[in-house]
Amino acid sequence: MTDLHLRPLHMLHTPATPLQDTPSVNETPTNAHGEELIPAQHATTTFDAASKHERISAQPFRVRAMRHTVLGAFGVWTKVSNVIARQLLGWFPRVEPYIGYGTGSYSRLICRTVYAPATRTAGMIMRGIRALLMVPAAHTQVKISIDSTPLVTVQVGDSASYDAVDAHPDLSSKYAVSDTQGYLDLVAERELEPGKHDVSYAVAHREPVHSTLYTIPADAKVGIISDVDDTIMVTQAPILWRAAYNLLFLNPRKRLSVPSMSVFYSKLQEQFPDAPFFYLSTSPWNVEGSIRHCIEYHGFPEGPLLLRDLDPRPKTFIQSGVQHKLEFVEQLMADFPQMKFILLGDDGQKDPTTYATIARRYEGRVLAIGIRQLNPGESGIPLQKMAGVTATQPAPALDVPVFYGTTGKNLMKTMLPYLQSLHD
Repeated sequence: MTDLHLRPLHMLHTPATPLQDTPSVNETPTNAHGEELIPAQHATTTFDAASKHERISAQPFRVRAMRHTVLGAFGVWTKVSNVIARQLLGWFPRVEPYIGYGTGSYSRLICRTVYAPATRTAGMIMRGIRALLMVPAAHTQVKISIDSTPLVTVQVGDSASYDAVDAHPDLSSKYAVSDTQGYLDLVAERELEPGKHDVSYAVAHREPVHSTLYTIPADAKVGIISDVDDTIMVTQAPILWRAAYNLLFLNPRKRLSVPSMSVFYSKLQEQFPDAPFFYLSTSPWNVEGSIRHCIEYHGFPEGPLLLRDLDPRPKTFIQSGVQHKLEFVEQLMADFPQMKFILLGDDGQKDPTTYATIARRYEGRVLAIGIRQLNPGESGIPLQKMAGVTATQPAPALDVPVFYGTTGKNLMKTMLPYLQSLHD
């Protein structure tokens, strides 16, 4: 097992380090019975490694005070909620699994451990406010397998934090350990056939839960990256109180999709049958289940969801929506270096300029950009509402064509003929 002590994978870096660049394992690990195991390690991010001028200690006093207050509140909430859940309510950890994706050689698996009653099962559709208040089960041991083959972690617990060799690898490597907010983010090294695979997560005193792992073929030529909020699902993100209501209190089964957008996406899938769909949202992982339900219920193509952590980060404190999208699009660019992308978003959260940045940074990798224009009622801008017209801020001049439309039908009329011409 000595060959398994790899250095951490630096993901979401600018420029992003692809999964394929992770050092390979020279020898396939096996257990005491000679059965093959899958080596995995904790994913880390250089975005979370603050430079000297970005550290809290380098900020003005008012900024330092505000950040320490928020960080302290998160810490208190975690400790108090854990005590209430364990000792007063008698709850114990369970796993909320999220959809993963892989390149064929490497796979990224994400889940969260939370406290819940014995009768509560994972993946239940619930209102956002309930999902947001789920109690994190920190430092929980999780057993994971892909298609019934167990994972063995390279580094566990504190070893993952300090890049130190685990003193007891034979005792602890069969588990992965979630962080202080219950999140577990792993990169597993395993050659898998393209398609869907089953990932199993198990914690003590619970039945295993399962999620899907999408393995993308290495020779896939086109990928589709889509925003969620107000691109495929009506969120009204520019209007803060409406977005908060839709996210936190609206029944997930009543969430609406953008008119004819699912038809547009189905046509894209027909035109590019091998293209994977990746969905981005600035919503936290807590509400993954309700967003997943909306995608499936309204008939959008299947694909992994890439959401964001709710807790403050060391470097950027609270990640902006623009930064979140840039990070994940750049990571996908690095994970699939031969793939060209179609980018789909809306004009309510700076997607035109964000996607323009990507197109410039990765010249030749973006085939087209589609922007859904918010209608006057969704934009929240008084002049637009009075005039009753959209007022999209145009994307900067690009060599990549940018298409605009208020519905999926509008975008179909312009984007599909252009994309078809690329085949001809």
